[in-house]
Amino acid sequence: MTDRNATQASNEEQQGTLFGGHYDVAGSYRHRRPLGMNDWLLFFTLEGEGYLRTPVGERRCGPGSVGLLRPGIPHEYGTASGTRWHFYWVHFQKLPEIDYLPNDETVVASFPEGNLFDRIQYAFLNILSDSRERTSFWHTLCENSLREIILLAAQKLEQRLDPRIELALRHLSRYMSSPLRIEELAGEVGLSVSRLSHLFKQETGESVLEHLNRLRLRQAALLMKHMGRTATEAALDVGFNNYNHFAALFRRTYGVSPRSYKKEKAAPSEQLFSR
Repeated sequence: MTDRNATQASNEEQQGTLFGGHYDVAGSYRHRRPLGMNDWLLFFTLEGEGYLRTPVGERRCGPGSVGLLRPGIPHEYGTASGTRWHFYWVHFQKLPEIDYLPNDETVVASFPEGNLFDRIQYAFLNILSDSRERTSFWHTLCENSLREIILLAAQKLEQRLDPRIELALRHLSRYMSSPLRIEELAGEVGLSVSRLSHLFKQETGESVLEHLNRLRLRQAALLMKHMGRTATEAALDVGFNNYNHFAALFRRTYGVSPRSYKKEKAAPSEQLFSR
């Protein structure tokens, strides 16, 4: 072994276990550890269904499920009877973000297909790629992807909204500056327009349009304060095509006109440059 390889092996040993894989297995697949393990194990199910079994019971992991097994817990996991299990898995050492999750033997958070599903899948793909290539900073890159997955799971478990409203909220946030078409949003989340409007108000305390306007106004305020955008530019950036409407909503929310807010809150460097 060369000095370089020896140094790399020593560094990896100090950093601890971090490796993963991608399986697509039939109903006969199972893995038992009667004494548990020394590290943490994270799963993400793409298709089919798996199970995680510990002394306190069994949890199922269907499509979109992120499952976590803690160290030191006797367990068995495998493919649920009569199906297949297509999933990613990663072994890793504890990260501080784990403490945001419930202190249970197994934790399962489910993400329906959509932006968050894709985001988690992409994070797992990055972990697999970086842990295999092991180029500069690979371990830190993998840990950053793990942190993202863990925090998304913790956020999901903390939320108590109807999953369809969660999906609507993510859609509104992602396409904030695009024209709102309530019919398209309703179709995106699988509800009628009237049912979406009623459920959205019930779950969030505001209408779809009120929520969207609040997102836009907050972003416009940040653009004026930190990015040097004028009131007119900020209004257009966030999706308001009618400046007077934007200004009226802004004054109602912030108590001043957009231009006054811009003048009061502009970054010191911008004020100095404009003199």
